[in-house]
Amino acid sequence: MARYIGSVCAQCRREGEKLYLKGDRCMTEKCAVARRAYPPGPHGQSGSFRRKSSDYANQLREKQKARRIYGVFERQFRRYFTEAARSTGVTGVALLQCLERRLDNVAYRLGFAPSRKAARQLVLHGHFSVNGKPINVPSYLLSAGDVITVLPNSRKSNYFQAMEKELSRHSVSEWLTLDAANWSGSVVNLPSRQQIDTPLKEQLIVEYYSR
Repeated sequence: MARYIGSVCAQCRREGEKLYLKGDRCMTEKCAVARRAYPPGPHGQSGSFRRKSSDYANQLREKQKARRIYGVFERQFRRYFTEAARSTGVTGVALLQCLERRLDNVAYRLGFAPSRKAARQLVLHGHFSVNGKPINVPSYLLSAGDVITVLPNSRKSNYFQAMEKELSRHSVSEWLTLDAANWSGSVVNLPSRQQIDTPLKEQLIVEYYSR
């Protein structure tokens, strides 16, 4: 399985905004965007780098931003778009719903991990079950009524023990429910666009793939 091994902070700097790829670090003075508010590379700081303002460039940047936020590669992202385009609803909203339903994203939304990247690692290492069945596939798509639980043996680890107090104070979106005492959460329904707080202009992504 391919994976990005470069600096995630460089991805935020390339997009010119915080994508919160490192969780709490992004809220501190150590955030790379706050310290170096220019694109990565040899020409970023010199000013010779120029952002294009064409429609295509704006569409591409929005698509790249979505991929980076959710940690998805191009081929898989295109499959999500194809699935969304076949749905009966609004394509852009359906695309965001597919991304939000990923197991690693739901684990992050429930507060089981400080970032989507950390959630992906936890899923790959087999710390979660869905409806009682262990699942180690980050891209596993959850449906309404599915229950995600941290496995009993995993709860004893130092990582989850350190998170216990913080988890009890964690608030989730209306499309999810969290049972912090039992280290579980469930998908109530598919999120509406108003319940997805990811800063994306999904219509630009639709336009990019519809060229």
